[in-house]
Amino acid sequence: MAPTLDDGNSLFNFVVRDGNGVKGMVDRGLSKVPEPYIQPPKERIDKQSATRHEQEPIDLSRLEGPDHDEVVKQIVTAAETLGFFQLVNHGVPVDLLESLKDTAHNFFGLPSEKKAVYRKEVSPSPLVKYGTSFVPEKEKALEWKDYISMVYTNDAEALEQWPKECREVALEYLKTSMNMVRKLLEVLMENLGVKLDDSNIDGLVGMKMVNMNFYPTCPDPDLTVGVGRHSDMGTLTILLQDGIGGLYVKVSEEIENIGKKGEWVEIPPVPGALVINIGDTLQILSNGRYKSAEHRVRTTSTKSRVSIPIFTTPKLTEKIAPLPQVVEKDGIAHYREFIFADYMKNFFGNAHDGKKSLDFAQINSV
Repeated sequence: MAPTLDDGNSLFNFVVRDGNGVKGMVDRGLSKVPEPYIQPPKERIDKQSATRHEQEPIDLSRLEGPDHDEVVKQIVTAAETLGFFQLVNHGVPVDLLESLKDTAHNFFGLPSEKKAVYRKEVSPSPLVKYGTSFVPEKEKALEWKDYISMVYTNDAEALEQWPKECREVALEYLKTSMNMVRKLLEVLMENLGVKLDDSNIDGLVGMKMVNMNFYPTCPDPDLTVGVGRHSDMGTLTILLQDGIGGLYVKVSEEIENIGKKGEWVEIPPVPGALVINIGDTLQILSNGRYKSAEHRVRTTSTKSRVSIPIFTTPKLTEKIAPLPQVVEKDGIAHYREFIFADYMKNFFGNAHDGKKSLDFAQINSV
């Protein structure tokens, strides 16, 4: 049965509860944005007022040669300021990235009932969840996004339990990215005076998740958001954008050649590049030195868009706190110790609201 666009309950049931998603709603034909998706004015993304991030991507292959120190400085500076940077020559084959984008479009092009079997309440696997928006039950205005989320435990379970339409390419993406993740973590940790071994790295990125996000065309992008303002909870996020763009990052303090405090900067897609962003976990471990990036996503009226992030997070049982080496230098810890599972529960228990997720761990103003 078609949803009644003017009846919020009927629409919510159709999109969220029945698993038709925003795409199912858009496919029925829309000339205007339904009320539940209209964002309050302060949450809307003004494309005209945002600046574009024009800095060159960092070439990760130069880390191995005579330019090592310069590349380290670029990575550290980005982590300490915007919390976002783009990487090229990262070791993930560009043809794999193209294949990922096609696979995502193909998956979301499936009939609703084939995707809806992975809804949280009915999914045949605890590793796979299909959904829409972020926490629909708690949001004042819904996000214009559908997604499939795949948690990695091991290769065999991924190949057995992830959706067959995307499992192989998603797993390949995850596995070929981990060498890059390791290099970045080693650079960022050594800058804090910490040498990482395998068990340290496993503690920081022991849980991994690949998402495929789908942003259907929207009749009026100025009224909606694809994803609301938030920072990621984990250690590092690796993101593949398609060529359409729509990713915006907030400047937390004035950064020369990038923007003034409070401004939003668009991260334009660069062919073959991956976007890296710092998560809350790294901000906490660094005692606030590295900045988890507050970001959001705009919708588009011209063509459906996909993005494919890999979220790397600590294991659920891992204790997280500012590193002793950093606290000793700073003279004070800005965050308390906690078990990561508790942080995650808090993160997913609330609607997106900027960097409010960090309040859970904060003990002093940073």
